[in-house]
Amino acid sequence: MRCSVLGDPVAHSLSPVLHGAGYAAVGLDWWYGAVRVPAGEMPAFLASLGEDWRGLSVTAPLKREALAIADAASDRALLAGAANTLVRVGEEWHADNTDLPGAVAAVRERYDGAVTAGTIVGAGATAASTGLALCELGATRVRLLARDPSRAEETVEAVRRHPSGPEVEVRPLTTGDVVGEVVVSTIPADAQTAATVELSASAAVVFEVVYDPWPTPLARRAAERGQVVVGGLDLLVHQAALQFTAFTGVPAPLAAMRQAGEDELRARSEQ
Repeated sequence: MRCSVLGDPVAHSLSPVLHGAGYAAVGLDWWYGAVRVPAGEMPAFLASLGEDWRGLSVTAPLKREALAIADAASDRALLAGAANTLVRVGEEWHADNTDLPGAVAAVRERYDGAVTAGTIVGAGATAASTGLALCELGATRVRLLARDPSRAEETVEAVRRHPSGPEVEVRPLTTGDVVGEVVVSTIPADAQTAATVELSASAAVVFEVVYDPWPTPLARRAAERGQVVVGGLDLLVHQAALQFTAFTGVPAPLAAMRQAGEDELRARSEQ
């Protein structure tokens, strides 16, 4: 059976490492790769796949496109307005969003305190999933700090759809400030200015969804300040474990997948 991660760019993805380690740990003779699929080309790609293809992990910029073209979707994918997972069921592709529960698990693994509010730096599909995760953790107020607030409408609508009815607001990244116990950053490491890094100083938890390069400027500074740091690998492992089980029907070997990810990031940092 064949699975893959799709995105553009995608060569940096750790997903093949994690899933490959999972297959080895449970004795599955499956293949997992990384395929560059530009925005707008998912329908043609899906149509080209043979019957041996079972599951697809979906990353930027394809998460909203994946939901739109799926034959069916889970409630949490519909809630987020984006899918990071496509599972083949017969002749159909079913969409799911494992980023949302993966983010909840990643935070709770490192932090057991209250979450009454949170701030997200960024406003794309990952911001929507992590915003909903903050609501699952108890946040009644979510603030988005966006480089272009005019492009945040889909994310705002997604977070507002949470059954708890959270207060959601958008402010410019350059002038906005942080609220709540958790700050989530969804922007690339090379976009993290000194001012952006210092925004998170008041938070108990800094959740950096980027995992490569690691540590990012934001994660490094948060560790220096003694804040709880939830890393992109934490999120990736937890959401990948859920995908692994959805694709294979086998419980995910979480420890083996995490170790493989840590080893790969260490090797990359030494190059």
